[in-house]
Amino acid sequence: MTTKIATNKELELLNSKIGLRALFSSKKVNIKRALEDVIYENEISALQTELIKLQTWVIKNNKKVVILFEGRDAAGKGGCIRRITEYINPRHYKIVAKDIPTDDEKKQWFFQRYIFHLPKPGEIVFFDRSWYNRAVVEPVNKFCTEKEYKIFMSQVNDFEKMLIESDTYLIKFYFSITKEEQVKRFSEIKNDPLKKWKITPVDKKAQELWDEYTFYKKAMFKSTNTNLVPWVIIDANKKSNARILAMKHILKSIPYK
Repeated sequence: MTTKIATNKELELLNSKIGLRALFSSKKVNIKRALEDVIYENEISALQTELIKLQTWVIKNNKKVVILFEGRDAAGKGGCIRRITEYINPRHYKIVAKDIPTDDEKKQWFFQRYIFHLPKPGEIVFFDRSWYNRAVVEPVNKFCTEKEYKIFMSQVNDFEKMLIESDTYLIKFYFSITKEEQVKRFSEIKNDPLKKWKITPVDKKAQELWDEYTFYKKAMFKSTNTNLVPWVIIDANKKSNARILAMKHILKSIPYK
C-alpha cells in the first residue's frame, strides 16, 4: 500500500536533508510520519533562530532572565531545555538542576541555595525543577516538615516579586502529562541503557503517589499563580508540541525585538 504525496511542497520537504533523514530513519518507510518530523524540525529551527536573537538582546542590554521548568517526573522538562539551548551561546546561559539539600543548606534560609544561581546581567538561567520542589516534591515525599512547607508558601510570592522588581524576567512553566503517559515514559526510560540512570527512588514512587502530587500541585497553582508571575501550563503528552509551545511563549514574553 502506498501513500499519495498531495503537493509539490510535500515533495520538496521530503527531498530536503532533514526530510531524507526522516524518511529513511527506519527500515519501514512512513511518509506521513516523515512529513510530520520534517515540519516539526523546520519549525523548531526557526524558533531556535529567534532564540539566538533573544539571547543577543539579553547580552547587549544586560538583561536577566529566569525560566522555571516544573512538572511530574518524565514530563519532558530536560528535553525541552536541551532544544531551547541547543544553539545559543553557552557562555551566557546556565542550566540549574539542584540535588537534595546538603546538611549546611538545610540550616540556611530555603531560598539561599537558589539565589547563588540567579542570573548576572546578560544571562539566562534555566531551572530544571526549582524552588517549587518545596511546594510539591518535598511535602509529598516527606522531605520537609509541614512548618517548612507553610513558610515556603507564605514567602515564595514575595521572593518572586523581588526578582521582578530587580529587573529580572521570570517565566514559570508547568509541563503536564497524564498518569498513563508517565507510565509509558518510565517504561521507555527503564528499557533504554542510555537513559535508565535517570530513574530515581522518587521516580519509582511517582505512580503510587499520583494523587498526593495532584493535591499539592493544585495547592501550588492556587497560591502562586499570581498576576505578576502566572503559571504557564503546557500540555506535554506530546513532546514536540510541548517544546514548540514553550519556545513560542518565551519569545512572546520577552520584548527582545
